[in-house]
Amino acid sequence: MFAIISNGAIALLVQAGTAFEWDGIQYPQNWCNLSTPEEKAAIGMVDVVYAPMPNEQYYWVSQDAPVYNAETNQVDVAYTATPKDLFECQSNAVNATNAAAYSILLPSDWRVVKGYETKTAIPADWDTWRQQIRTQCEAQVAAISACTTIDELAALPPVAWAHDPNYVGPV
Repeated sequence: MFAIISNGAIALLVQAGTAFEWDGIQYPQNWCNLSTPEEKAAIGMVDVVYAPMPNEQYYWVSQDAPVYNAETNQVDVAYTATPKDLFECQSNAVNATNAAAYSILLPSDWRVVKGYETKTAIPADWDTWRQQIRTQCEAQVAAISACTTIDELAALPPVAWAHDPNYVGPV
């Protein structure tokens, strides 16, 4: 996205790949992509820079009005983030973590059933891995539950789930 600045104010916002008219001249849809920085500067065109968007999983997000920043000679777009309900977000995060662990363990559940039915132990590496997944899940749920603010919850890193014993990494 670009903006044309006139007299220190935003006069026109231009989406890349769209035709526009400025100062009585019709510009084709590919002009922003093909023009040089000097050609853009000649008509007062500057970049529109968006701030990082807050995670909509944890915040109600609204885009602020574009603001021309004369110091950087660009148009800045920021966001207003209003925290969502902590309890609801924690509940959703716990449910998502439990569902992920369940879906990771499900394909190997047959090993446990077979071991029970045949009265034999499942391979130790599989037993250890399955316990690792459960431990990782419990640790993440505890971390989620310990959060006292949405900012803390949003900052939690995702779980780096352990690979099963048959995993062959990138070569």
